[in-house]
Amino acid sequence: MTELRPDCSRCAGLCCVALPFSRGADFPVDKPGGVPCGNLLIDDRCGIHDRLAETGWRGCVTFDCFGAGQRVMQETFRGRTWRDDPDPGLPARMFSVLPVVHQLHEMSYLLAQAISYAVAPDLTRRCRQLAAEVDALAGGTAQDLLALDVTAVRARVGPALRDVSVAVRRAGRSPRHTNSRGSARADRRLRPGADGRSGTGADRRIKPGADLVRAALAGSDLRGADLRGVLLIAADLRDADLARADLLGADLRDADLRGARVAEALFVTPPQLAAARTDESTTRPPGVSGTHAG
Repeated sequence: MTELRPDCSRCAGLCCVALPFSRGADFPVDKPGGVPCGNLLIDDRCGIHDRLAETGWRGCVTFDCFGAGQRVMQETFRGRTWRDDPDPGLPARMFSVLPVVHQLHEMSYLLAQAISYAVAPDLTRRCRQLAAEVDALAGGTAQDLLALDVTAVRARVGPALRDVSVAVRRAGRSPRHTNSRGSARADRRLRPGADGRSGTGADRRIKPGADLVRAALAGSDLRGADLRGVLLIAADLRDADLARADLLGADLRDADLRGARVAEALFVTPPQLAAARTDESTTRPPGVSGTHAG
């Protein structure tokens, strides 16, 4: 099975070189793609890894290559490195391939989640087939990867993930959440329909792609909500129940998830939780720590 977690010991700081970033809330400086970050050491480790967040490098804290870095290094380019390879064209090819494999591995990660939800057998088979196809594409040659239409691949994967989401959310609600202090929340609000559409009495703001920046949602019942692509930047989601809520592509930067029930939410990724504010009472999906693994 392809590794979908980053292993920086088997990479050569590819994300620190290949990817561009701009000065702002996530980075303190500008850097063009293909130029090594000033914090990258000669042994390919980050010189400030233990203090990234407090020194303004939040973009690094929340980035996850889903294992693309080591695959590009070890499989696509068979252990060759951008630092000292005799082929002068290799670094540019390597840096161009990384974002392609990164996107494919992210799709593989989401498909693996979809498979784990064990919905209708036909949907599970469909996702398994897509996962095998996406993995095969990610294992292609550099030439094949650079010619790949990633948008077309997403167009096939997206509907499968959506169908799984609908099936899981329609299957029923989880039992009422009891918070970490042992008392059941009796004041849950904003009850969306299990199919993702707002039901009777539900808050009409709760819909895919909604702008809920800084929204006051503490203690809300968001079970079964379709929150795909929702802007939840700095939203107050303390003690919210997100069981079976679809969070694919939701922007959780600075969202307050302390005490929130996220363990049964759908399509949650490590970068999302790493960008949010969590604590020991935040429940997490299996394998999603929300901490930087680099």
